[in-house]
Amino acid sequence: MTTTLTRTPFADAWLRDLWTPRLADPARNEGPVPAADVYRDGEDLVARLDLPGVNPAEDVTVEVEGRKLVVRGERKDQRPEESEGRRISEVRFGAFRRVVTLPKAVDGDAVTASYDAGVLTVTVAGVFAGTTPQRIEVTSA
Repeated sequence: MTTTLTRTPFADAWLRDLWTPRLADPARNEGPVPAADVYRDGEDLVARLDLPGVNPAEDVTVEVEGRKLVVRGERKDQRPEESEGRRISEVRFGAFRRVVTLPKAVDGDAVTASYDAGVLTVTVAGVFAGTTPQRIEVTSA
């Protein structure tokens, strides 16, 4: 048996949007979106965001808004201005916001955040507690 995968514009866009961080949208006054790795660790949700060059004490805010974990902040451009020559910069500066939808609402006490080597790790304790899937029997007519 041979399986052939075909690419469609819809599938390409869906996969791109699912796996690729969105870039800034000037029309909506948005900044860069940091790359994130969000996964389940037992009953906890762990979100790791790449935030190199950010001062977490002054420039990052972690909040819980209902069923949303919101990380926002700003990466400030601290480089001196150059008057001569060209400069190529692929580093994005400005305000950012990243939202992770939680399976259920949690208290702020369940959330911890730490910053090490340019990576912000946010843990939401117990958010998956009691969410084990139930198997439903399928009957034939």
